[in-house]
Amino acid sequence: ISQLFRNKDRVEQREEQDTYPFSYGFFLNLNNFDYKMVLNPKYGMYNNQNLVQSKPTYSFGAGLIARMRLNDNFDLRLEPGLQFVERELTFKTQSNDQVRRVKSTYVDIPIMLEIHADRWYNSRPYVAGGFNYLMNLQSNSTSADDNQQGIFRTTTHNFGWSAEMGIQFYFSRFKLTPGFRGTFFFNNELVSDNASTPPYWAAAMNTVQTRAFMFVLKFE
Repeated sequence: ISQLFRNKDRVEQREEQDTYPFSYGFFLNLNNFDYKMVLNPKYGMYNNQNLVQSKPTYSFGAGLIARMRLNDNFDLRLEPGLQFVERELTFKTQSNDQVRRVKSTYVDIPIMLEIHADRWYNSRPYVAGGFNYLMNLQSNSTSADDNQQGIFRTTTHNFGWSAEMGIQFYFSRFKLTPGFRGTFFFNNELVSDNASTPPYWAAAMNTVQTRAFMFVLKFE
């Protein structure tokens, strides 16, 4: 058994891939998106009880990978993708609870700096961090209707930051990378309701910011 772990018995897979100045691939991911909210003390809280609650759901995404080698331990990565998201907001700001199912489709464009350790046989751990531009294709930001007509409006153009960690595994034909990523928005996504709308919905919140957690599988 000990011979299985001797260096001469190990085959280094795809050694040349680490030296390419550029490489490409694609990824698939599971995601969990939620809202971090700061409620309005007047309309969104009662006796220290939050009257608005966010419930995340699990969904999926996919995208492409472009990698640029900087040196033996640093890569620059561009990983544009689509994230399909649904969240549930419950407003207990009136006698009857009002539920909004908020669907979002984000065009997510992160630019990340990856730092990886040296290869250990056919694996290599890494961490990465960077900044994202995210366009919400279902934001309803320009809609004349608002929550009074059942439309929850958010911003179209958003910015955030991401952090990721995982392990790269080298096979004979490709590199497989499972990793975990967190993405956090900088900006307030909330679009106020119209002036004539009662303060049951958007007025109950001061800020709404997305936070997301993903399990990513990359193929390169």
